[in-house]
Amino acid sequence: MSDDWQYLPKYQQIIQSLQRRITDGTYQVGDKLPSESQLMKEFATSRPTVVRALNDMQLRGEVERVHGRGTFVKALPASDDLDRSRPGLAVLDRHETTETVKVLEIGRRPAPAPVAELLGLAEGAPAFLRRYVGTYDQIPSELVSLWLPADVARAAGLEVNGPLTVPVRELLTSAHDERLVRIDERLSARRATEQEVNALELGADEPILAISGVIRDASGRGVLVVDLALPGSLHELTDSFPL
Repeated sequence: MSDDWQYLPKYQQIIQSLQRRITDGTYQVGDKLPSESQLMKEFATSRPTVVRALNDMQLRGEVERVHGRGTFVKALPASDDLDRSRPGLAVLDRHETTETVKVLEIGRRPAPAPVAELLGLAEGAPAFLRRYVGTYDQIPSELVSLWLPADVARAAGLEVNGPLTVPVRELLTSAHDERLVRIDERLSARRATEQEVNALELGADEPILAISGVIRDASGRGVLVVDLALPGSLHELTDSFPL
């Protein structure tokens, strides 16, 4: 099990567990995976969380979901999929569709102080913002805000409306001169802002898990800030370790 397991939201834990079972032969190509209710019981989680995990695996081409029949293994996971553990990286590697992404904002905005500092910009300087709600089984599951220097966003081709046909990390890697080398993340729990309450359709006093990450290149420059707001009722982080 990865040392970063404690950083995984529950849906990513489900993905990694199923990927490893497919890789080790527990489930082979063509086999039917456990039902949604069985996975809910095994991982002690809600149906939207299980649905999100299976939908993500389907978008990666690893499983096929057949209405009325269940979910079937379609292909072995790529080796690098097993190492994706950070929530920020999961956003960057996502295959977006109109069913899973509702775009709220795209364009230049003044960079808030924390974002400006991470990107090496002056506070209030223009930066590019791409903000959307991730929905799974028609349930708003996360509010994603991607902040980039305007020149990086333009070179990567992120200034488009609607879902991206290529994952963000691939667009950045192909357009940026310096190699992307690391992501630094910070996790906190807090009350939701009014914008988050409206976008995620949160109940009264529902907390959120807030994850902020910055992608840095080989020169140390921050080229992308990822801000995630995750409803506390749909996500949980767990860990296990020897005494």
